[in-house]
Amino acid sequence: MSEEQKLHDDLASIRSMMERSSKFISLSGLSGVLAGVYALIGAWLAYSILYPRGDFGGQREYLTNGVFDQDSIPDLLFTPIITQLIFIALAVLVASLTTGLALTRRNAKKKGQQLWGKTSKALLFQMTVPLLTGGAFIVVMLLKGYFGIVSPACLAFYGLALVGASAFTFNDVKYLGISEIILALLAAVMPGYGLLFWALGFGVLHIIYGAVMHFKYDR
Repeated sequence: MSEEQKLHDDLASIRSMMERSSKFISLSGLSGVLAGVYALIGAWLAYSILYPRGDFGGQREYLTNGVFDQDSIPDLLFTPIITQLIFIALAVLVASLTTGLALTRRNAKKKGQQLWGKTSKALLFQMTVPLLTGGAFIVVMLLKGYFGIVSPACLAFYGLALVGASAFTFNDVKYLGISEIILALLAAVMPGYGLLFWALGFGVLHIIYGAVMHFKYDR
């Protein structure tokens, strides 16, 4: 082996060690694909509830496009429709988190990286703050009757969380976050199509991102 090749290998090894120490590289691309599939299934179920006639002009449009008098909000928040939608959202969230944790744990073991270390804690913190802030904001908006804000806010705060977290993991995460933010802005200027943008952001983009990550890093 030539001196130049040996130096190149040493630099590559040092770079890899620095990356392992400063970034969490065990995120699973496959978990992103599955999370996207779960989101599309959830979006389809929500669509069948909101638009029983099969179009975006169905009788449930008030949930995705509209502002209501304060007195009518409690009646809307505690209807069977809202209960079903909350259940679907929680089911998608739990399934995505469970799958992501299991596959990430497997990846961390395979790559010899600690699952719960300094880097993963920093990554979690960067994601948790925007997500909790967004969750609180959405609850306040719902209580005030701004139902159409749910989809844009979900996408926007999730995108911001991903952009912040990208400093502690693969740079590709940043581009997913930016894409989510762009969809959030489009959803905000196109009220009544929130569910469609939600499905694109949490479903289609996750599947594309997960597939890219899987073939780029997991194989």
